[in-house]
Amino acid sequence: MTEARRKRLEEVLSRRQPDLTVLLENVHKPHNLSAILRSCDAVGVLEAHAVNPTGGVPTFNETSGGSHKWVYLRVHPSIQEAYAHLRARGFRVYATALREDALDYRQVDYTRPTAILLGAEKWGVSEEALALADGAIRIPMLGMVQSLNVSVAAAVILFEAQRQRLQAGLYQEPRLEPELYQKVLEDWLRK
Repeated sequence: MTEARRKRLEEVLSRRQPDLTVLLENVHKPHNLSAILRSCDAVGVLEAHAVNPTGGVPTFNETSGGSHKWVYLRVHPSIQEAYAHLRARGFRVYATALREDALDYRQVDYTRPTAILLGAEKWGVSEEALALADGAIRIPMLGMVQSLNVSVAAAVILFEAQRQRLQAGLYQEPRLEPELYQKVLEDWLRK
């Protein structure tokens, strides 16, 4: 490994946001999962979460751009366990939903520990997952279509979170605990 490569890994890791994540409920199309992980990497998400009750996680494809190597994906056996894991770490969970009473996604404070819950394209987030959420958010649509592709919606929301976090200075200093930083760096250096 060259010194330049190591320096690049350290730079990227120093901007990782351990308190910003996505929770994917039954997002089963590999290209959607891959594209979401690519957006996660682009905004500095350290770890994404998924619940796929049909078993396993879809394989990655070229859509990920290799981001699956840099964003950890934790798979939970149920939505309840995913929520318990996130809540134990202080996350608020905002579910994307096509509801009139849902907040405009730009009204959420993403500088706080935040998980964005997204569901499969046809069905969206389950009623159970929505009931457990701290709030519902939506992306206002001005055209004829009702919603965006799940991976596009994830990117739109994540980049709003990045904008808020940049403005708050959350990318200026490393945010990972030193032990975790070292552990992740060692993992990345092996890849």
